[in-house]
Amino acid sequence: MTGITARTEELTGIAPDRIPFDELIARQHPVILKGVARDWPLVRHGLHSPYEAMHYLTSFYQGHPIVGYVGAPEIKGRFHYTPDVSAMNFTGERTRLDTFLDRIAAHFDDPDPPSFYIGSTDVDAYLPGLRAENDLKLDHPAFGASPPMMSIWMGNHTIASAHWDMSNNIACCMVGTRRFTMFPPEQIENLYPGPLEPTPGGQVVSMVDFAAPDLQRFPRFADACAAGQVAELEAGDILLYPALWWHHVEAQGRFNAMINYWWNAVPDFMDTPMNTLLHAMLSLRDRPEAEKRSWRAMFDYYIFGPADRPAAHLPEAARGALAPLDELRARRLRAVLLNKFNR
Repeated sequence: MTGITARTEELTGIAPDRIPFDELIARQHPVILKGVARDWPLVRHGLHSPYEAMHYLTSFYQGHPIVGYVGAPEIKGRFHYTPDVSAMNFTGERTRLDTFLDRIAAHFDDPDPPSFYIGSTDVDAYLPGLRAENDLKLDHPAFGASPPMMSIWMGNHTIASAHWDMSNNIACCMVGTRRFTMFPPEQIENLYPGPLEPTPGGQVVSMVDFAAPDLQRFPRFADACAAGQVAELEAGDILLYPALWWHHVEAQGRFNAMINYWWNAVPDFMDTPMNTLLHAMLSLRDRPEAEKRSWRAMFDYYIFGPADRPAAHLPEAARGALAPLDELRARRLRAVLLNKFNR
């Protein structure tokens, strides 16, 4: 085990329609809101029995195939790589949701069951009507012009190895319990990220087995643990945490379900920074160290410093790409880049 003793802050007594999103998002730290979703029908059904929760979920199902993942009992719920990192230690299949849930239920009394997992699945597309009865109704201006995407995750005891997401997240524990082990973004080196591709679930994951960390192979993981924190969620609790925070998620119970909301309050015309990182590998990473130091200063000036600083001393008509980005300027800048890429 990781031995992390710090616990995520918990807030109690907050009504679902009075969540202070502005304040919580501005903190840029994870926070648990205890019991905010306790009255949702899915939570109530799950507290009664996992069978009842499954029946409630399938009552909304329209028959569209979902993607389910299955791992042998030996992986103990940790969906990851094979020991030589040549492949995944699980398989994926397109199947019906009700059929997959029946397979999970068939192993409820198995002391060493296979691992079953359904990753991020669009609620409105696959379970229409579920949102109408189980929803935070996030129409707050803090979420920008686009409402957060609502997804559901289901399975038995599963482990999503530590990874980061591009978006901010509100994770709502519906059925079973969940343990999030979380680390701030600057701990990336101490978490020993794996390959950029392929990845178990679309994001780079830590290569450390949190259940039995090998500190000879991964010695700096001890430093990550010193900076980490643990969030223990019961059914009805929600966890809000910022984009790029690393999170290791252990779903506990014979059957569990989580609903989450992802959002990123930036305009749609902005590109993903991951593309910038990949291009930097192509254009910067292997240059001489002296050049890289100079380019770091350049990026600090143009990118990571105040957005208005590079153009402040220029006439407005001469600012070009240094002016504040809007849809038209973004389109022009993208065209310039495409032209350069296609040289």
